[in-house]
Parts: sequence; C-alpha cells; structure tokens
Amino acid sequence: MAIAPPRVLTVAGSDSGGGAGIQADLKTMLALGVHGMSVLCAVTAQNSLGVQGYWELPPEAVEAQLDSVLSDIGAQAVKTGMLASTALVEVVAARLARHGAPVVVDPVGVSKHGDRLLAEEAVDAVRQVLLPVAEVVTPNLWEVELLTGVKVESERDQRRAAEAVKAFGPRWVLVKGGHLPDAPVDLLYDGEEMHTFTAPRHDNRHTHGTGCTLASAIASRLALGDTVPEAVAAAKEYVTGALAAGFPLGAGIGPVDHGWRMRTL
Repeated sequence: MAIAPPRVLTVAGSDSGGGAGIQADLKTMLALGVHGMSVLCAVTAQNSLGVQGYWELPPEAVEAQLDSVLSDIGAQAVKTGMLASTALVEVVAARLARHGAPVVVDPVGVSKHGDRLLAEEAVDAVRQVLLPVAEVVTPNLWEVELLTGVKVESERDQRRAAEAVKAFGPRWVLVKGGHLPDAPVDLLYDGEEMHTFTAPRHDNRHTHGTGCTLASAIASRLALGDTVPEAVAAAKEYVTGALAAGFPLGAGIGPVDHGWRMRTL
C-alpha cells in the first residue's frame, strides 16, 4: 500500500483564470510532492486583465470546510491567502490556532492588477488575530505599508519593516523585495536571526500568482520537514524557475509556470 505524502491545506480564494489563489496553491503543492487540500473563502471573477468581482463565502461555510478537513485528514502545514473580510479572518485564525500546524500567511491585500481583495476594515483583524498564529508571514512592500505604515524604498528599509511586522506576533517575517528598483532581495527575520535571499530579475511580465506560489511553496517545504530558512530557500528556487517560465495568457498579464520543472526534464 502506498504511503500518503505530507498534507498541506490552502485557505484562500479562487482565481477563475487559474494563475493565482487556490488554483496556484494546489499546482505548487503537486509540483513539490505534497498532497494539497483547500478551504475556499471567496470566489473571484478574474482573468489576465484583472478582477471583475468577488463574492465571499459565509463564515459558517468556511468553518465547516476547516473542521471537515482538519478533523479527519489533518495537515502538516497550512497556507492562507485571500480571506476578504474581518469575519473570515477571525474564523480562520481561531480554527488554525487550535490545530497547531505551522501556518504561512500571505496577507493578500490587492491583486497583481491593483484590485483590492481585503476589506479595509479587515486589516486590523489580520494584524491582531491572524499574524499571531503565523509561523511565517510573507508581505510584499505594499502589504508591509498597509500593515505597518512603513514605506520600503530601499533594501535598508527592509529591516525596519520586518521589525514592524514582527511586533504583531508571527514567528518569522519574510519581507519580499521583488518591487525594489535595485536587485531584488527578500529579508527573513525572526527577531534575532536575519537571512537574505537573492535571485536574478527576469525580463518577463507574466508574473501573475507569484505571491501565492511562494507562500504555498514555503508551506509545502515545511510539511516536508525543512526549517523555515531552508523552506524559504527552496521555495525561492522553485518560484524563480516559475517566473522565468511565465507565459502569456489572454490579453494581459499571464501566470508563472507552476509546472516548469516537468518541462525541463
């Protein structure tokens, strides 16, 4: 009888275009050798040009999905993405705190196209109830500013930004520097240790799903037994390849290629 692989749960929104959200998470988990499971929090109408609308699920539906999966199958790691509202943030945070598996929080605020995916009034709930249960939180520069008010304009600002996010209670903070004007550097910080990760910047506009993919890759590697620094390093290597292989889709920004390793064999 085959042995089940490590199990990773994504709690996020659906991307009807298939490049980000739940769809990107499950593709990443399959590519990295874990069994992906999903709790759907919101449905988006979304394509390569942007998000045309989204609809939240009722909190009781999200809670029922969480209880169904975690009570029977369990998870070695969890990734959260688009949670949309205060009520959903609170339900998810409370249930994950009881489960105890490491949680990777991608604090999704806006889409790649600038469409808001988190209600303004829900930002405080992310700070107060979701970040304290996080093993790792992975904000980009816009999300750092949304959460802390710290504006990162250079690599020197990243340490101050990481400290500001760390004050809300996550064990590790990964401040992503992909939007910095110079060579992109990601800073990982736990209050004492500081690790930096660099990668080449690829001349490819098809980057949809990058943040979802990175957070899911980190969760997958944690489930496989990596330490947090090891998981981030492995996830960065996977995402860098996916970015390099990003492909056009529709009339706008295409997705990263989650299956790039299969196509390079």
